[in-house]
Amino acid sequence: MKESPSVSRRNILTGAGAVALVAPLAVAGTTPANAAPGPDTASGETLSKGRTRMRPDYHLSVPNNWKNDPQRPIYLDGEYHYYYLYNADYISGGGGTSWRRVTTTDHVTFRDRGVAIPKFTNNNGDCWSGSLVVDDRNTAGYGVGAVIAILTQAPGGRQAQYLWYSTDRGRTFTPGGAAPVLPNPGVADFRDPKVIRDADRDRWLLVNAEGQKLGFYASTDLRSWQRVGEFVRTDLGVLECPDLFRMTADDGTTHWVLGTSANGKGRGLPATYAYWTGSFDGASFTSDHAEPEWLDYGFDFYGAVTYPHHNSTGTEDLTLRRAIGWANFWDYPHNTPTLATDGYNGDDMIVRDLRLKRGTEGYYLASAPTSALANYAKRSTKPGDVTVSGTHDLDLRSQAYDLSCELVWNPADPPANIGFEICRAPGGGRHVAAGVYLRGPFAYLNRRPTINPTAGETQTPVDPATGRVLLRILVDRTSVEMFVGDGRVVHSHRVFPLEGDTGIRLYAHEGTATFHNLQINDISARA
Repeated sequence: MKESPSVSRRNILTGAGAVALVAPLAVAGTTPANAAPGPDTASGETLSKGRTRMRPDYHLSVPNNWKNDPQRPIYLDGEYHYYYLYNADYISGGGGTSWRRVTTTDHVTFRDRGVAIPKFTNNNGDCWSGSLVVDDRNTAGYGVGAVIAILTQAPGGRQAQYLWYSTDRGRTFTPGGAAPVLPNPGVADFRDPKVIRDADRDRWLLVNAEGQKLGFYASTDLRSWQRVGEFVRTDLGVLECPDLFRMTADDGTTHWVLGTSANGKGRGLPATYAYWTGSFDGASFTSDHAEPEWLDYGFDFYGAVTYPHHNSTGTEDLTLRRAIGWANFWDYPHNTPTLATDGYNGDDMIVRDLRLKRGTEGYYLASAPTSALANYAKRSTKPGDVTVSGTHDLDLRSQAYDLSCELVWNPADPPANIGFEICRAPGGGRHVAAGVYLRGPFAYLNRRPTINPTAGETQTPVDPATGRVLLRILVDRTSVEMFVGDGRVVHSHRVFPLEGDTGIRLYAHEGTATFHNLQINDISARA
């Protein structure tokens, strides 16, 4: 994303305290709402159940203080190991980030394992984003099965890529020398390396974020990298957190996907995860279309990473991939009341199942909440088909749920506006609006009527002539995610309803609509 001219998004974590919202809190440690303390916690912390007034019920949240960028999970010993940037000194005013690890088997519940790379371990400064691989061939020389992290550090403010290694299955890491394995050639932005195995050429490939370009580098040993190509985009701000992978589509064909966190706000586009489908020859990526698709059209799905699905034998399944994104944005990273209520700042949006589909004009990624979420439904309410002209309030109150239905209308006589008021205050007023405005025509998620970091509404096109659209809406205390149609379009917003704002209202203005197969499942993944 494009940084403020005066404040780097990285420096915003240093010396910030960085909390103007609340006074420092005496928080010894809180366990994420859907995580349990792990037996191999490396940080020495003792985590305990803490206040949960605003903690999500089924999304990952940091135990205390601060989290930001996700790091791509790896599959190891039957579990997915997910690392993220963590600052244990955030509330007290300290800066810097470490790498904290959690593990999961179902992508819904995560077991906290503590800090794997403490901040300021060496003279190169704290560790920023990067990626990990399992070195099954011992190409780097640290042993068969060593976990290798290539990540950004910036001694003296000069960003470069450094190698760290683990010989205890990713629990702790050691610097692989003080010198960078990919030195900075003299540019301001040079970070967020993403390493994959280039099986076609029997080598490693690294994608690096370099301002308005993504650089491609090749290596046989993870230590010496040679630049082989680049992908340039000058109209999406500063590119960050790149991604490159191959998937098999629903028609059986295989394609490459190049992704990056980008900022299209200057062009009326999202500032989330942009991606292109296309081909890759080991040096150049050729996109199918000039304009990117977006994994999310909302405000809060930044720094996202994708990772492969592994079947029961541990083999990668190229038909399914997963994605996880940070539920925040650098325009307002510290603006959250969870600091006062629960002593932390940092959630993720739900893990998604991604599938590559063929559309009328090419291929795209379709998102769905990860399938295991259904296992955490605690109560199911099924109003069925509800026809509405005006408004209809459901006899149901919930703060964490999964709502699905198909909105149906007469294309020859459509209403103006159909949707839901969710997170609705008992007397009305405060709410989040989610639905379709057929005179636009567009689907929308509008957080203006409730408490939120910055007011706003996101919109994506719909076709009124179809007479129907599928919606699936996840609500979890401080977030709303709306999946439209088959999931090609998703809107993710961070919101801060008051504790009693748990109502659900249906509306169809200036006409009639049917909420077909309406179902609301209360969800809880608390340990």
